[in-house]
Parts: sequence; structure tokens; C-alpha cells
Amino acid sequence: MTMTLPDSATARRAMIDSQLRTSGVNEEYVLARMLAVPREDFLPAEKSALAYIDRAVMMGAGGHLGAPLFYGKLLTEAAPGSDDRVLVVEGGTGYLAQLLRPLVADVATATAADAAAGEAPAGSYSLILVDGAIEQLPEALTALLAEDGRIVSGLLLRQVTRLASGRKVGGRIALQPVEDMGIPVLHAFDAPKGWSFA
Repeated sequence: MTMTLPDSATARRAMIDSQLRTSGVNEEYVLARMLAVPREDFLPAEKSALAYIDRAVMMGAGGHLGAPLFYGKLLTEAAPGSDDRVLVVEGGTGYLAQLLRPLVADVATATAADAAAGEAPAGSYSLILVDGAIEQLPEALTALLAEDGRIVSGLLLRQVTRLASGRKVGGRIALQPVEDMGIPVLHAFDAPKGWSFA
């Protein structure tokens, strides 16, 4: 007996109904974009069968495609607007930027390594989205966010990943945890390890 995999459109509809709606992601713009963009297009062929599982798909060189719920909650928290200029710190696939493009005025992208090293595209962004969990927010990335701009990211705190968001006020950003969830860690943003006796 052979098992037939569902076609892509059916799998995306199942993702919407069984992973997103049941977890409180009901904003129509989020569901419409996630229904429209085939996740398998952002994976190597040998991993395409994993496109709609309810967890991240890890790839070589530290890249990943996060779980559908992560992107659904990230977009909901970000509430992107048609006038937003957005910087996406990539997780290695381009999926998040593709979800955003029709929703905002402009999307620029940077690899995690470039963003952490202060080599992201110059600009003044009203929204920064990070496709992964970070341990620290570098000053160079903070500098790219316009005053009163928003950032939504994963945050690694005491070995637990959670969705977090913040707003730039007085030149400073404080990321506030929103919800614990599994999010791949972007090690380019690891905090320096302190010296210890252990």
C-alpha cells in the first residue's frame, strides 16, 4: 500500500485550519499570505515533504524554515502596514520576506551574520523582523530602526525561546517577551560568554 501526500494547496489549507487557527492566529492578512505562499518553494527538494509539519525544518549552514505558528504569531504581533519600510533579518530561506512583500511599502533583507556584524542595508526602517531567536540585540541593528519603530523577533532567554517585540523610544529598545514557543536560534547574535571558574 502506497501513501499519497496531499497536494500543496491542501497541505497549506490544513496548516491554516489545524496549526494556526487553533492556536489563535486568525488575522485575515496573516492567513491569506500563509495560504498564498508555498512553503516547499523555500526548502531543498529533499526536505520539501516536511514543509507543513508543525515545527522548524533545519537546513545546512545554520539555515531554517521556522514552524508555521512562529510566522503566524510573528506577523500578527508585527501588524505590518502599507507604509512600513521593513528590514528582515533572514533565517536562510527568504520565506518571511516573501510573506511580507505585498503587505508593506518596501522590504530589505540581511543575513543574520551581516545584521549582527552591522552590515545590513543602510536605512531607517519602521519595522524590523528577525526570522529566529536572538540572545542580544546589537547596537548596529538598533540604529537602523527609526524612532518609534517596532521590532519583532525571537528571543533566547535562559535557554528558552519566546516571541518578543519592542518599540524604539528615546533611541533605545527593550524587547518584551510575548509568548514562549519553539524558535530556531540565530547564533550570530549570541552574547559573548563571560569568563567563569566552571
